[in-house]
Amino acid sequence: MTSPVRLALLGCGTVGQEVVRLLHEQSADLAARIGAPLEIAGIAVRRIGRDRGDLPVDPTLFTTDPLGLIKRDDVDVVIEVVGGIEPARTWLVEALRAGKSVVTANKALLAEDGAALHDAAAEGGGDLYYEASVAGAIPLLRPLRESLHGDRITRVTGIVNGTTNFILSAMDATGAGFAEALEEATELGYAEADPTADVEGFDAAAKAAILASLAFHTRVAAADVHREGITEVTAADVASARAMGCTIKLLCIAARGADAAGRETVGVRVHPAMIPLTHPLASVGDAFNAVFVEADAAGQLMFYGRGAGGAPTASAVLGDVVAVSRNRLAGVRAASESAYADLAVRPMGEALTRYHISLDVADRPGVLEAVAGVFARHDVSIATVRQGPAGGGPAGRGDDADLVIVTHVAPDAALAATVRELRGLDIVRSVASVLRVEGGA
Repeated sequence: MTSPVRLALLGCGTVGQEVVRLLHEQSADLAARIGAPLEIAGIAVRRIGRDRGDLPVDPTLFTTDPLGLIKRDDVDVVIEVVGGIEPARTWLVEALRAGKSVVTANKALLAEDGAALHDAAAEGGGDLYYEASVAGAIPLLRPLRESLHGDRITRVTGIVNGTTNFILSAMDATGAGFAEALEEATELGYAEADPTADVEGFDAAAKAAILASLAFHTRVAAADVHREGITEVTAADVASARAMGCTIKLLCIAARGADAAGRETVGVRVHPAMIPLTHPLASVGDAFNAVFVEADAAGQLMFYGRGAGGAPTASAVLGDVVAVSRNRLAGVRAASESAYADLAVRPMGEALTRYHISLDVADRPGVLEAVAGVFARHDVSIATVRQGPAGGGPAGRGDDADLVIVTHVAPDAALAATVRELRGLDIVRSVASVLRVEGGA
């Protein structure tokens, strides 16, 4: 075997510790796969004295100087599992410009400024791999940028946040409200103490930007992604979805399509949606992730597995480490970023969607005609209407009634304008719920 490939590990939290353990436990197999042993040159942490249990690593390898570690001549590969934008961006740009290969799980940085990392990699000649940034251990990004590179991907639809999927699955299984399901997710360790990034869709939006960039050969940033969270989803919404033969999931959707001028564009969005129980993503429960890819030649492909956690994420990190290490030994680098298509991002208002709208209306003659008139004025076709006493019970709320309308496909802007006008009608007491419907005719 040749000289060892020397690794600098930035961060030694849950994922970093699992990386160290796997490097230790699988050292012989990893060396055989690569053709050289892997050695940890140093581990950059905030606090050297922190208790890390029985981690199989020499304590003298810890340092609080990440830049100093990165700049060392004996470091070949930098692994970053710290997260956040800065100082991670500074560290990785420094490493890449110096010709070192980088393996990162940092979805937030890739989604906000992946361009800076790709440009630095091109300048320095090293590899930039980031399989662990989306969907944990699921082998997804490399198939998108390598295996499907000879195909034309048309659409990517995914459940890429385990916390929200657990919450929505719990609501569907038990009839619980959002707050109760979130509390359970927190107690079980699926939700952070501050769950904002998950439940408001920020985490999924970052991953959606990465998926769209790879699938459509276009630089897409998190700011380009239309984002909505799940905090407004109610137990009544879940029950209504079930009555329609659907379930509710937080979806990331990236799709090719023409804009209003007929130019090919890409639309990227994250929001809760009803999907039919027959859809492949409908059965993805608990904290699992799944991504459904549609391509011209390959057809429909499904990637499924655990999307988070120390061990699954570390597995993806080590897969990248093996790849970049083999490249270094062979004196080659992976294919550079593919952003040749440079498609414009389509505004959310031009997305073609269906809506499920629940209204609390006055229970008197002419109401349905007036409501239908609003849809007609905005050129939105109604697919189904369901009317009943307010509150869902036989007595209802006196003079009020519930009206549930599902539309045919229409531009999102037209649907939004319809909802705005409905809110202003005297006969509409409230617009109780608005959800998109995906995956059906």
